[in-house]
Amino acid sequence: MEQQAFADRVQMAGRLRAAAVASLRALVDLVLPPQCLACTRPVGIEGGLCPACWSRLRLIERPFCATLGTPFAYDLGEGALSAEAIADPPPFERCRAVAVFDDVARNLVHGLKYRDRLDLAAWMAGWMARAGRDLLDDADVILPVPLHPRRLWRRRFNQSASLAQAVATKAGKPMVTTALCRIRPTPQQVGLSAAERDRNVRGAFKVMEDQRVTVAGRRVLLVDDVYTTGATVKAATRALERAGAAAVDVLVFARVVRGAG
Repeated sequence: MEQQAFADRVQMAGRLRAAAVASLRALVDLVLPPQCLACTRPVGIEGGLCPACWSRLRLIERPFCATLGTPFAYDLGEGALSAEAIADPPPFERCRAVAVFDDVARNLVHGLKYRDRLDLAAWMAGWMARAGRDLLDDADVILPVPLHPRRLWRRRFNQSASLAQAVATKAGKPMVTTALCRIRPTPQQVGLSAAERDRNVRGAFKVMEDQRVTVAGRRVLLVDDVYTTGATVKAATRALERAGAAAVDVLVFARVVRGAG
């Protein structure tokens, strides 16, 4: 009887606690209603997009290039490669992205990167974990694309590290921020041609000697916010391969797609 009474009290306490949490959440939603992650319009649930933004977010779904993850207009069959992947094979094995980098995706990336919306990282990482499920299943360790210390000091945080940490937490995989370093400061890539971007980041990354054990013989998942021409992740991949990484995959939130506006 005493055990049953104790169990009943515990159950009642749990119900009261749940009711209190629900009431507090309702009060917060009343005072501070959930907002669209991209445009701040009111939405029904936290972490969502309003109908207008959702309809404009161009998610990348199959069929897409098996290597670069660029979407195809129609299904070319399992393992099909894009013309770009055939003409200029990247050093990494696979790249996956959540969405095409336009209107809504740009608002989300810039909100995290330039407007200190660190709360966006967890929501964006949820989409990234879904888009890169096959990459995460194979990954031994997750690394973010690093910033040079000077730029990190000015910006105060690395948006790629925020995304990588959230992705790693969701996937239950280890994330390491110290293995890959940006040893040379580079100008901003915005406005540069593909060739200029390649020259800009060539030799900019290195795995320090005491960190080689982190990547040697392991399959690395490299995380960044946006894939434009791929110059940055290609340079980072080459540094990881020089350090003995068995393979490198790339996961980003958005990627530029030619002809997508």
